[in-house]
Amino acid sequence: MDGIRITTDLDEIDWAALRQALIDDDFDNGRTIEEYERSARGSSLNVYAFWGDECVGNARLLSDGVCNAYVVDVWTRSDLRRQGIGRSMMRMLLEACQGQHVYLSTNDMEPFYESLGFRAQPTGMSQVAGKWLGRD
Repeated sequence: MDGIRITTDLDEIDWAALRQALIDDDFDNGRTIEEYERSARGSSLNVYAFWGDECVGNARLLSDGVCNAYVVDVWTRSDLRRQGIGRSMMRMLLEACQGQHVYLSTNDMEPFYESLGFRAQPTGMSQVAGKWLGRD
């Protein structure tokens, strides 16, 4: 898409604006502004898509740097989907973890991830240790 700029520079991120964009697009999972930033800084790689000054996409990679990686928080603003933004962000993440097994979880975007070479796994399991985000 014309006018989209992709960056990995965390210093460019206005965390409050990002959180609000996620809330406005019904993609917020309850983290505070500080928790969004801490999540990003604790990740192996973060990719952000900007349209002008507005953040319209993000994706994160968690990796051990050897053999296992996990992709989380992949988001492209709803009205800008199907224009290559998510694909560009995912390619950057995958290039950063060559040779590793990359896993992700999705609720409704299977065709998108299949188009990137992902395949369904027979079993996935999860657990929230304690209470979500340590809150009541």
